[in-house]
Amino acid sequence: MGYEEWLDYARSGNKDLKNADLQHTDLRGADLEGADLRGADFRGANLRGANLKGANLDGAYLRGAYLYGANLEDASLDDASLEEANLERANLKGADLDGAWIFHAKLWKANLEGHDIDDLRKRVAGF
Repeated sequence: MGYEEWLDYARSGNKDLKNADLQHTDLRGADLEGADLRGADFRGANLRGANLKGANLDGAYLRGAYLYGANLEDASLDDASLEEANLERANLKGADLDGAWIFHAKLWKANLEGHDIDDLRKRVAGF
């Protein structure tokens, strides 16, 4: 599928977006709860306030994505690329961040309940 087809597919409520190319798209407030987003490319996308609760984002590309206030509770982000992503005020409670790349991500006032804050600080700082 091309870019516009993926976007229409996502906006119509479909939850199987594995390997979708949604770079720089506007998905503010999208309901993607429980969606299969493995390997999807959201680089530079606007996902402000999106509901990604329980979504599978394993291997997804979210570099530079705007996830301000997004709900990522219980989401799986193993091997996801979150470098330079804005996760301010995002809900990351219970999210699997173990294999996620979070170098230079913005986590100001994010709900990080259940995470090792010292480990996250080191990974965001890159050491």
